[in-house]
Amino acid sequence: MSSHATSTIFVIGGTGAQGMPIVRALVADKKYSVKVLTRDATSPRAQALLALGNVSILEGSFADEDVLREGFRDCDGAFINIDGFNTGEKAETYWAIRTYEIAIEEGIKFFVYGNLDYALKKSGYDSRFRTGHYDGKGRMAEWVLFQNEKNRDRMGAAVFTSGSYIEMVISPLTPMTPSIEDGVVTWRVPLGDGAVPHVALEDCGFYVRWLFDHPERANGMDLEVAIEHMTYADMAAAFEKVTGRPAQYIDTDLETYWNSPDLKNVADHPAGYNADPDDKSTMSFRDNFTGFWNVWKHGIITRDYALLDEIHPDRIRSAEEWFRREDQLGREIGKGSLWERVQPENWTMDSAVLKSSADFRTGKL
Repeated sequence: MSSHATSTIFVIGGTGAQGMPIVRALVADKKYSVKVLTRDATSPRAQALLALGNVSILEGSFADEDVLREGFRDCDGAFINIDGFNTGEKAETYWAIRTYEIAIEEGIKFFVYGNLDYALKKSGYDSRFRTGHYDGKGRMAEWVLFQNEKNRDRMGAAVFTSGSYIEMVISPLTPMTPSIEDGVVTWRVPLGDGAVPHVALEDCGFYVRWLFDHPERANGMDLEVAIEHMTYADMAAAFEKVTGRPAQYIDTDLETYWNSPDLKNVADHPAGYNADPDDKSTMSFRDNFTGFWNVWKHGIITRDYALLDEIHPDRIRSAEEWFRREDQLGREIGKGSLWERVQPENWTMDSAVLKSSADFRTGKL
């Protein structure tokens, strides 16, 4: 048995969009038990996780060392996905470091850090591509792997690098929420001929479970995942093919994008809603997502799809495949077809895939 084998995993971020399928995957066959940290143990998301079985809930904030110690105690694994939209870059940097340090002190055997690409570094440190909620995680992922060079025998560590969820392209309150224009599903975003390596939440659960199932291979690994590099023209064509309803992508300049009704009122707010707006380190929503779209427009990020095929042979490989699965699933669980689900009159707060959107960006730190 591996010295890094785990049985009980402490999860930060378990009630988020990514965390929910990850917890489901970890406890699906009862190999693992999971302790989930949440700020509200009575929330519908927390209660849904409890109902899975092999899940316990710890109420509190990751921005509290006593809570972190209680979380790690009686656990031997950890999956840590700090919500950068809650904290902002500065607080996320500090708490990512302390989370790792306390985990190793408390005896965790295997630590998985939920990450996003260090876009600024991958662009050659060109500030046109600075994306705070990506870079804040990416810097810390490198730090975790650097610590792991000396600590890998005491506590193994891996990085799980995801990305923009494909679920966001059919959800309200995201940077790529579609509109309905003369009966046509329309994505107006500043992407040019670029492509987004969207991630399927369903597959995130598989990949994180794989890291815990294979700790010796995973130790020191940065597992970067995606469905494919997806142009929005191809994505719209896939939506149309699956639903039989017209869809289109319209490239949009940044000024027009930020003046759209859904974005102009939040453009100058802090990207991290608990960050100090008067702190010079705090990025605005506008600056953060301008960098975000530039990253995809100019092809800064790559993925090793052959590796993903090896690790997850049944992974989702295209927009069409995901749309087809999601359309069927939506019908089965009573949400309706994809076409029905993107109609603004059918949107409720339950339609919002991002927890920060569902919480109206008001969650406590």
